[in-house]
Amino acid sequence: MRHDSTQVFAHGVGGRSDLPIPAEYAFAAAVAALVVSFAVLALAWRSSRFRGDAAGRPVARPIAAVVDSKLARGLVVALALTLAAWVSMAALFGADSLVNPTFGAVYALLWVGLVPAALLFGPIYRLCNPLRWLHRGVCLVARIDPAAGVTSYPARLGLLPAALLLLAFVWLELVDPPVATDLTWVRLWFAVVGVVLLLGATVYGDAWFENADPFEVYSSLVARLSPYGRKSDGTLVVRNPLDNLDGIPPRPGLVGVVSVLLGSTAFDSFRESSRWLRFSQQYSDDATLLNSFTLIGCCLIVLVTFIGASVLVGGIGHARRRDLPNLFAHSLVPIVVGYIVAHYLSFFVSTGITTLQQLGDPLSQGWTLTSWAYRLDKYAVYDHPTALAVAKVVAIVVGHVLGVIAAHDRAVRLLPRSRALVGQLPMLVLMVAYTLTGLWLLFSS
Repeated sequence: MRHDSTQVFAHGVGGRSDLPIPAEYAFAAAVAALVVSFAVLALAWRSSRFRGDAAGRPVARPIAAVVDSKLARGLVVALALTLAAWVSMAALFGADSLVNPTFGAVYALLWVGLVPAALLFGPIYRLCNPLRWLHRGVCLVARIDPAAGVTSYPARLGLLPAALLLLAFVWLELVDPPVATDLTWVRLWFAVVGVVLLLGATVYGDAWFENADPFEVYSSLVARLSPYGRKSDGTLVVRNPLDNLDGIPPRPGLVGVVSVLLGSTAFDSFRESSRWLRFSQQYSDDATLLNSFTLIGCCLIVLVTFIGASVLVGGIGHARRRDLPNLFAHSLVPIVVGYIVAHYLSFFVSTGITTLQQLGDPLSQGWTLTSWAYRLDKYAVYDHPTALAVAKVVAIVVGHVLGVIAAHDRAVRLLPRSRALVGQLPMLVLMVAYTLTGLWLLFSS
């Protein structure tokens, strides 16, 4: 395969030149923000205020009618499926080089773009999931109900299939750059995962996508920070995003999913640090194996430390200690979003614009279908380094503050009043450690 000289898929944050603010100020501000937030919560937030899916104010009827109309939803689905087909055409018949828009479409528009899409529009990937629609089409021809499978989905599995497939995707993306930008490997990954998901849907029905599709699960979790949601009766409502977040059901595998999302982003930043580059050069012949173990190690560190902090929460009330990790796992979602914004912001803008340009000529035939995209400056995001640096630091700090608030509200609901504050200290210590680690990775890459 031919590799272009420009490393479009270097996911780094840009190094110190991209962060022209003193690291010690960022560290101090972050710790102060967390400690002050916890102190304020301890004094003013003595009982649970979030109501999950029961909260929210119904959207005005005309707006809800448009959003829920078959025409609007059909147009969104048609646009999404057309884009998916267009990218698939590029993947199957386009040039095996970095001018192929497949790589940018997968790693920038899909993987990173799901975050702003979910924050703005809710779980939109679920509506547009190409494999869901393919499954529905097959079921329509076979005259069977797509929601019904051969058997019920085992509740004990929860989100474990999605956690494993997410790990498989970040392995493809991060562990071996030549593999990540080899069209054959990308085709193979999506072909295998597509078969697994379609076969699983045949056995378990639509519930399989809810628990196994890595992009749908990822999008649905991030969408819980959207100001839009639905009540149990399907009513479209506007609600506090933290109310939305509180509605995430605690399921097996939830901690695994957020651990993979957080650990893989940390690994992506860590592998670009000068310390890691010097160390890994000694083992260049075994780089793939070394990166694989390090990626898994980063995910396991998040998993073990979070489970450890959760089970150390003191003064257990009516909750069982073994259930606490999944009960508190929702508090990691804002942190995941903050890390993704901080780490991939400049990558998303620059590579996203490049991908839009490439999508106008997916088969390298000289087409100019997206000539308008060439008027966009993909380097403009780097013209304001101080603003970019502040945005990245703020994303990490705000993500952790929201995580502290979500964990505190859940703690005062679960723990006896006399132990509600002291019992949260292990989780607060962990949040501070995650914050400092995230900022250290941001400034060391």
